[in-house]
Amino acid sequence: MNLRLETVVLDSQGLSTWISQERSTLAMIRSFHAMGADLVVCANTIIEVAHARVNTARLSWVLSQVKVEAVTEHAARSAVKLLKEAGLHGHKYAIDATVAELALRQPGPVAMLTSDVDDMAKLCVNRIRLVEV
Repeated sequence: MNLRLETVVLDSQGLSTWISQERSTLAMIRSFHAMGADLVVCANTIIEVAHARVNTARLSWVLSQVKVEAVTEHAARSAVKLLKEAGLHGHKYAIDATVAELALRQPGPVAMLTSDVDDMAKLCVNRIRLVEV
């Protein structure tokens, strides 16, 4: 990465690929670590990545390497506002909106590791650098 980042937010796919140790994600995580970027996940992202086949020990280790942010009432209301501004609604976008809201309130510059670039672009309105995983 050419840009120095202060914060990197991981959505469910970003977190999942780190847990499953995909090479491209591991290389990015090393790069972010080398530049001193904080790695952050939204608490509800943990729920998205947890399933019967997930390596629980690996999940715990990865979570020990990141800052986990809660979804507060204020964050939820801000996420609703983002959804309205983007013309989106419903459960399909609910967690994406909380992740976008989290990213938007982090110290910048901020990047997000995501597989959902299209929806995140609508929610973040070009204020977050989106890195596809």
